[in-house]
Amino acid sequence: MISIVCFDLIPEALEISSIALIIQGIVLGVICMIACDILVQKKFNTSVKYAKTSNNLLKTGIIVSIGLALHNFPEGLAIGSGFGASLKLGYSLAIAILLHDIPEGVSMAVPMKNGGMKISKVIGYVILSGITTGIGAFFGALAGGISSNIIAICLSFAAGAMLYIASGELIPESNKLYGGRSSSIGNILGFLLGILATTF
Repeated sequence: MISIVCFDLIPEALEISSIALIIQGIVLGVICMIACDILVQKKFNTSVKYAKTSNNLLKTGIIVSIGLALHNFPEGLAIGSGFGASLKLGYSLAIAILLHDIPEGVSMAVPMKNGGMKISKVIGYVILSGITTGIGAFFGALAGGISSNIIAICLSFAAGAMLYIASGELIPESNKLYGGRSSSIGNILGFLLGILATTF
């Protein structure tokens, strides 16, 4: 995600608009993600306070699905506006987001399944959380058709959101789960894969 932001989203936005507009879009994307993060965190803390049984896993899974649904919207926005800017950018964003959505789906499905939810319901929740990506892509494509400045704002907004997700959630979480060098190696491999996705 970071390599897509650095080598595709921001350079593409800079080609069609000013640096001031790009920075505003990035800051707006970060603020939006912080607001979503705070809302989900409050809900999570409330759930933990009142849940004292194995139902915790189920509630955690549902809360994760809400959080993912919220942050999937700017990812969809990036894809839609990316295709508005160029086919290459749209495809590279779609591939990068697809790759990072797989472990997200797993992180949502496992606690739900272990909390006792039926597999059919788990799949339903995963699909529902992914629908917001499609909605975001629709609005990104729609807004991108208005003017080049709107495309630049959408791209930079998505860049800010993705930067916050990567640096505020994905990297710290991977460092908690995997000790030693494995998470760092994973980050570097992901960065290299992102470069390949933006090149081809």
